[in-house]
Amino acid sequence: MDERRMDEQRTVKVSKYLSKHLRHQPERIGLTLDEGGWVETDTLIAAAAAHGFRFTRAELDHVVAANDKRRFAIDGTRIRASQGHSIDVNLGLAPATPPPYLYHGTVARFLDAIRTEGLRAMNRHDVHLSPDRETATRVGARRGRPVVLSVDADAMHRDSHLFHVSANGVWLTKAVPPEYLRFPERH
Repeated sequence: MDERRMDEQRTVKVSKYLSKHLRHQPERIGLTLDEGGWVETDTLIAAAAAHGFRFTRAELDHVVAANDKRRFAIDGTRIRASQGHSIDVNLGLAPATPPPYLYHGTVARFLDAIRTEGLRAMNRHDVHLSPDRETATRVGARRGRPVVLSVDADAMHRDSHLFHVSANGVWLTKAVPPEYLRFPERH
């Protein structure tokens, strides 16, 4: 296996580790995130090492910089996940006016429930919406053959639904009722 491939695998492994512990289970390695989800990078590196997973600050910086979805943010000596938490954090995002349409990538097996219940946050704080069809297609493809739903964000906003946009461009809202969704004709 060439060195570049090993580096890519290592980057993915560190990224998944960070996601698990900065978004879902910080307590598993003894971390306490502040109310905004931040933790000192040195504390994170030490906690991971104490639990058998070692990485360097350089590797951490590489994972943050190389992640095409910008899942993590570094602010000086602190790091946090940009969104997607299942734990209680306040990302401090101001309400934002969305574009007329946003998009959600899913797969066909969820469509019946979505038609009935709309989009729900499930185990996360918010529903994640993409600013364009291409991104939503990539998101949906993680679970199989993607289906992209259009969200009438303009109508939702007019009807007083709040939207926020994370540092990495993901649009967040508490739920999308079915009346604001447009389904592809073939599904």
